[in-house]
Amino acid sequence: MENHNMALMLIVFAFLFFSVSTSSKQNTLTSDKFIQYNETLVSADGTFEAGFFDFGDPQRQYFGIWYKSILPKTIVWVANRETPVQNSTAMLKLTDQGSLVILDGSKGTIWNSNSSGIGVKPVVQLLNSGNLVLKDGNNTQNFLWESFDYPGNTFLAGMKLKSNLVTGPYRYLTSWRNPEDPSEGEYSYRIDTHGFPQLVTAKGTRFLYRAGSWNGFLFTGVSWQRMHRVLNFSVVFTDKEVSYQYETLNSSVITRVVLDPYGTSQRFQWSDRTQNWEAIANRPADPCDDYELCGVDSYCNIDNVPICECLEGFVPKFQPKWESSDWSGGCVRKTHLNCIHGDGFLPYTNMKLPDTSASWFDKSMTLKECKTMCLKNCSCTAYANLDIRDGGSGCLQWFNNIVDMRKHPDQGQDIYIRLASSELDHKKNKRNLKLAGTLAGVIAFIIGLTILVLVTSVYRKKLVYIKKLFHWKHKKEKEDGDLATIFEFSTITNATNNFSIRNKLGEGGFGPVYKGILADGQEIAVKRLSKTSGQGIEEFKNEVKLMATLQHRNLVKLLGCSIQQDEKMLIYEFMPNRSLDYFIFDTMRSKLLDWTKRLEIIDGIARGLLYLHQDSTLRIIHRDLKTSNILLDIDMIPKISDFGLARSFMGDQAEANTNRVMGTYGYMPPEYAVHGYFSIKSDVFSFGVVVLEIISGKKNRGFCDPLHHLNLLGHAWRLWIEERPEELIADILYDEAICSEIIRFIHVGLLCVQQQPENRPNMSSVVFMLKGEKLLPKPSEPGFYAGKNINTISAGSSSKECSNEASISLLEAR
Repeated sequence: MENHNMALMLIVFAFLFFSVSTSSKQNTLTSDKFIQYNETLVSADGTFEAGFFDFGDPQRQYFGIWYKSILPKTIVWVANRETPVQNSTAMLKLTDQGSLVILDGSKGTIWNSNSSGIGVKPVVQLLNSGNLVLKDGNNTQNFLWESFDYPGNTFLAGMKLKSNLVTGPYRYLTSWRNPEDPSEGEYSYRIDTHGFPQLVTAKGTRFLYRAGSWNGFLFTGVSWQRMHRVLNFSVVFTDKEVSYQYETLNSSVITRVVLDPYGTSQRFQWSDRTQNWEAIANRPADPCDDYELCGVDSYCNIDNVPICECLEGFVPKFQPKWESSDWSGGCVRKTHLNCIHGDGFLPYTNMKLPDTSASWFDKSMTLKECKTMCLKNCSCTAYANLDIRDGGSGCLQWFNNIVDMRKHPDQGQDIYIRLASSELDHKKNKRNLKLAGTLAGVIAFIIGLTILVLVTSVYRKKLVYIKKLFHWKHKKEKEDGDLATIFEFSTITNATNNFSIRNKLGEGGFGPVYKGILADGQEIAVKRLSKTSGQGIEEFKNEVKLMATLQHRNLVKLLGCSIQQDEKMLIYEFMPNRSLDYFIFDTMRSKLLDWTKRLEIIDGIARGLLYLHQDSTLRIIHRDLKTSNILLDIDMIPKISDFGLARSFMGDQAEANTNRVMGTYGYMPPEYAVHGYFSIKSDVFSFGVVVLEIISGKKNRGFCDPLHHLNLLGHAWRLWIEERPEELIADILYDEAICSEIIRFIHVGLLCVQQQPENRPNMSSVVFMLKGEKLLPKPSEPGFYAGKNINTISAGSSSKECSNEASISLLEAR
């Protein structure tokens, strides 16, 4: 009996030893081992880890690779992306034949690397690059299979996007179906090999965005210069294969490119300082990145108004549509080419080269030889250097239409567009006339300036005012970005039934807002500047200037403006569901917004702000974000409105000061309310207030916690530090499953309203935090909080009053 017990103990010990050895983190996998649930492979340097994971549903298990020390878990590759494992008994195994397989209990093999029958004593290893490789046991430098050959939605350093020009297959990124479903989505990020190879993002076979063709240094449509300090990009182009990859120049840099489920490619870089992924590049980055936005034989210039322009010697095919910013019809030649009597070429500099999918190229020709050949071919419409290094080499030619070309101010390359000789002569004459006109203008300016000095100050003031009105009503000045349609005053009067009180929707700082119906049946919202309004011509011009150039699904669309003597009006698309505050602060109407819709609204507002701060042509700070300035369309999609106080920044400018503080109590951050200092973090603070108002159903200004006499921000903060955040949630039915998501949104809201602007996240981080794709840091106390043991506060308040209002000088609040 004693021997029997001893034997039993030995068996148990052996079983436990085997379990520990298999469940420990391994560096290699051989055919006598396997990886089960909760077991992992780890790269030698500890950067990457591979194993089974799920998105919260243990019945849907995937085998993937992620960063070992970064939280939340960032997945970079998934093996069985189309066939999740439905229980925790699955395993990854290397067969004796040299094939990696995933087994799912009774279902058998659900994924196979299809590498069987190759190699001797194969070994599987996770490399420091994140590449899972299958090696020949006798030759470890020989990769028999590697995960880098089967990319998912993530492009890592050392990985290659490649196309075999002889036999295929292509290796490219494909998006996930959604953030929690890694099965193949609609979008791809790949090298297109038709004509001269180019990097594209596509939906099926339709291009959405082109990074352009490789010119030896970079893709002509992408600004990589600032990244060349940390990354090295390369393209290898042979008769058999085209491949594109990048490497990090510093081993401490952790970066990746992700194709998201919506077709946007983003480059992220890990920040040790913020412990967050920071988006350092987005494509498409602006409207000019949209494929073929301006139609054929045109180009896009994001710095121009309008942004689309026909090539020299071309005119819009459909002029009325072109003038209404519908550029899809493109342009046509004014004068047909005539090969017999000679054509010429007009150079364009700093251009993203056109679509090369129907181009021809030769690597050995000079630019002069390229021009000669193009002239001899009547179908050749443009040419350029293939490679711009060392003074340029090679020949690239286009035929028929020019498609998807854009202007770059500080990069791109030269291209030569074919024109009839008569058009070139006309161009030369225009240049001479322009020079003469410039000289005449200088003389006229000097004469005019002399006369102006003699005019009385009263007359000068009247002249300036008349000039302003004249410019607004009859000109579209590029410096003002005035793309808006000018509506006749009578048109708006008829549309609003002579501004009937029945048509009045509400009133804000600008003045009353009316609903109108145009003659064609289109519903509009009319903001009429009140004579008693604190806003005037500058705020009016500012809103037209900014809104005419902004296009995003979460920004309200400006249709035009109207000026009639002292009357100034802005005409917007009509929002049938009015504003957000109309719902969330009303006891009955608030029940119409369930939690799914509320969280979608928060996400939409965040995306609209991200566009303003990062993805629009200019960096724009709204400065008056609040629930009443969030309008809701028929589908309850949020639209940010009221840009009268917004400010735009050029280049790298990120902050400014003002002596004239304007905004709304309860939404202004401390640094702006007290010191007039504003930045993108000002909008982040306002966004945080809006988030907490949406979640709680309470208004920050007006709410008073009866127990501690705190405003909404202070109340939310106290509940958070006391670990009772669920008590902030409005009394609306919700499933327990969504409770954690609501609390995450509260967490993000508190991060946004922190006292110091540098502690607040930027909007790109906020968007990912809301998705649950970022590790959320601990928030600190919010601005305008007056709690116990607080020596310094941002707003004056007594112990018996809520800290709702700041003691502010030089303030014009609404």
